[in-house]
Amino acid sequence: MADGFLKRADGKPARILLTNDDGINAPGLVALEKIAAQLSDDILVVAPESEQSGASRSITLSKPLRMRQLAEHKYAVEGTPADCVLMAYRFILDNPPDLVLSGVNRGQNIADDVTYSGTIAGAMEGSALGIRSMALSQSYGFDHSDRLTVRWQCAEAHGAGLVRTLFGTGFDASTVMNINFPDCEPDKVGDTEVTVQGQRDQNLLNILEREDGRGRAYYWLGFRRELSNPPEGTDLRAIYDGRISITPLHLNLTQEQALAGLRDVIGN
Repeated sequence: MADGFLKRADGKPARILLTNDDGINAPGLVALEKIAAQLSDDILVVAPESEQSGASRSITLSKPLRMRQLAEHKYAVEGTPADCVLMAYRFILDNPPDLVLSGVNRGQNIADDVTYSGTIAGAMEGSALGIRSMALSQSYGFDHSDRLTVRWQCAEAHGAGLVRTLFGTGFDASTVMNINFPDCEPDKVGDTEVTVQGQRDQNLLNILEREDGRGRAYYWLGFRRELSNPPEGTDLRAIYDGRISITPLHLNLTQEQALAGLRDVIGN
């Protein structure tokens, strides 16, 4: 057993479930497999058959799921990241995993993106099932001289060590660790920062109108890649400044600050 492997209470390597939202053939999943191989030899991959970016935590209820096995411990599901985690937990595995890793996403999942993200949702589904879970994303597009290259080597170089450290804290399964790597080479990464979720300028959303071959309109949604000036301590600021961001998230969306005032008005 490798010295760096994550271990269960019985001393055996931790069982790790890998998923993503970019699909079973995504290069980010290859990066995640490299990271996981440094942490355990008990790994299961269950990922969507095709890209599911922006799927959030949706599950497939209106049609049957189809699944195919690609290798002994690798499956593709015609569904969402949440579907994949559910299939692994409820159908494929006899015993639950000790850790869910979702990613490595092509592009950052920070600020308001966390509620859109299928990558975050894969980890959220693990959390809902009582499994410690982490989402990993590789930022790109911030280097104006090369805005199309995704530096997977950054996540590959730093990912295993961060996952090992976070797993070792024994954090509760109700918390999802959202890890984002900056758009730079591994040796150019600054500090690792524990951050809060920032807020993106939704005015950067574009709706582009196009016309198909029959003259009918169709539309593309997308965000302009323009840098804002977010406050220190946020995930946005950390990524802009070349630091790794770790943001603890959870499923409970209750606005705690509003509770007391609302109860005063409405009553218990």
